[in-house]
Amino acid sequence: MNKYEMMFIVKSQTEEADVKKVADSIEKVAKDNGAKVSEFKELGLKKLAYPIKKEINGYYYLLTFEAPKEAIEELNRKTSINENVIRHLIVRKEEE
Repeated sequence: MNKYEMMFIVKSQTEEADVKKVADSIEKVAKDNGAKVSEFKELGLKKLAYPIKKEINGYYYLLTFEAPKEAIEELNRKTSINENVIRHLIVRKEEE
């Protein structure tokens, strides 16, 4: 399994309680597909560098994990269809 980092941004218009639910659901998708989560950070509400889908602020999250290829495909699929996630990126980390 390879090591990955995933950063995703949740809409700022989302209710405070729902923001945490969205983040937890993404972490659950990773774990359900065989990922071993080593770190899950909430980076807080930040101003976006440029507007995305008419949003100027968003809640940033960083997820560090080890996962098989299938888990990455499922994470991409689930975050793409989640209407509360305005942007996500998964990057494979180099071996140290």
